[in-house]
Amino acid sequence: MASDLPSKVDFHFDIMCPYAYQTSIWMRSVREETGIEVGWRFFSLEEVNRQAGKKHPWEREWTYGWSMMRIGAYLRRQGPEQIDRWYAGAGRALHVHGRKPHRPEVAADLLGELGFEPGVLEAAIADPTTGDEVLSDHQAVVSKGGFGVPTLIFPGGKPLFGPVLVDPPSGDDAVRLWSLVVGWLDFPHLYELQRPKSEADVEVIAEAFSAYLDARDWSSVRRPAP
Repeated sequence: MASDLPSKVDFHFDIMCPYAYQTSIWMRSVREETGIEVGWRFFSLEEVNRQAGKKHPWEREWTYGWSMMRIGAYLRRQGPEQIDRWYAGAGRALHVHGRKPHRPEVAADLLGELGFEPGVLEAAIADPTTGDEVLSDHQAVVSKGGFGVPTLIFPGGKPLFGPVLVDPPSGDDAVRLWSLVVGWLDFPHLYELQRPKSEADVEVIAEAFSAYLDARDWSSVRRPAP
């Protein structure tokens, strides 16, 4: 089965998004089972949800998601394994343990705990080109009609939004879902397939995201998808 699947995919995420984090867990399981190459790329929910007249995230000294992704951009230059380890650790800190890695002092502590060199945060924020990299990744998705995360970009530039998960499958089940997701590419005018959420589903989501909801220092903004 794995031989019929793509050999690489770009996974666009905003580190603050709990759905993207859950899907990234599944994506790592797919990688473990199939050997697929995963490129971790950025997308800014702060920018797509920015209200008219407000500053862009790159115009601020520190913003939660954008500044965190600048750290990721800095680490990605050192090698794909660096951003891979950082996203796994920072995502787990926020979405599982309810810490606040979007605060500079916590982000710095977390980098040390993950074994990165001292000064990574300062170096990433002092270098304006890290913001350029985040913006480039973001614009690459938006130019293809992307509106949120997770968004997958397949070879040839084909994008898909999702899958949106709260209980990511692993092992053979992860590969089975991957096969279904990839199969969607065979139908270029299949735009949307969605499972309506019951009250029980909302309770499951709230439980899965409880650490994130306790840790966030902002009110989430959600605009209708195009």
